[in-house]
Amino acid sequence: MKYIISWVLRFIPRKFIQLFAHRLIKIYSIFLRGNKVHCPVCDHSFSHFLPYGRLTPRENALCPSCLSLERHRLMYLYLKNETSFFTDKPKLLHIAPEYCFIDRFEKHLGDQYITADIESPLAKVKMDLHDIPFPDNSFDAVFCNHVLEHVKDDVRCMQEIRRVLKPTGFALCQSPQRYDLATTYEDASITDPREREIHFLQDDHLRIYGRDYGTQLENSGFNVEQVNLIEKLGLEESKRMALPLEEIIYVCRK
Repeated sequence: MKYIISWVLRFIPRKFIQLFAHRLIKIYSIFLRGNKVHCPVCDHSFSHFLPYGRLTPRENALCPSCLSLERHRLMYLYLKNETSFFTDKPKLLHIAPEYCFIDRFEKHLGDQYITADIESPLAKVKMDLHDIPFPDNSFDAVFCNHVLEHVKDDVRCMQEIRRVLKPTGFALCQSPQRYDLATTYEDASITDPREREIHFLQDDHLRIYGRDYGTQLENSGFNVEQVNLIEKLGLEESKRMALPLEEIIYVCRK
């Protein structure tokens, strides 16, 4: 299964995966009955999650019910446990919206929920993150996860997110990181897709962030709170939900 998923992720256009993959995976989920792992997003349990990844698929990563990955489950728990997101109705801009969240957020927020992306068929608004087509101080929350590694000018995009965020709002801007790197790695001379995949994890990534990612967000103008939710949840519970044990949540405010 992991080799099939790896091939699909590498060679099938993302827009087609977004439209059709969830149907096939949900059918396969009947073979994963059990209670060894639990997804907090859809509240389903399984014998294990599916592998996921391009070059080296991660075991126990993808929920076969809602298609949440480790980072989605971590973010959902942060919103549920540490914020008033699910008790209030914030106006939300969700950039490159993830399948596991769309229906849940839309049901909760209604017209307050705006999805946007430059190419995703799941988004309502076609938008270039370098030039967000909304006025200053428009949103109570902005979610922009695993996007900034793709864009040409990540600082400009960070500043645009900050611009449309209300003074009382917050943004979640998670990105892939290599914790063995002190500083972010970029090299515009690497143009071959297979080489970019090796250096930056995917052929459409332009950089891989290091441990300085929080500092980069601050340099764009944000006040950044770094939250280690794994410490609060405990190791045993975090493993049961297959959370990313090293990942820090960067909560960005004006």
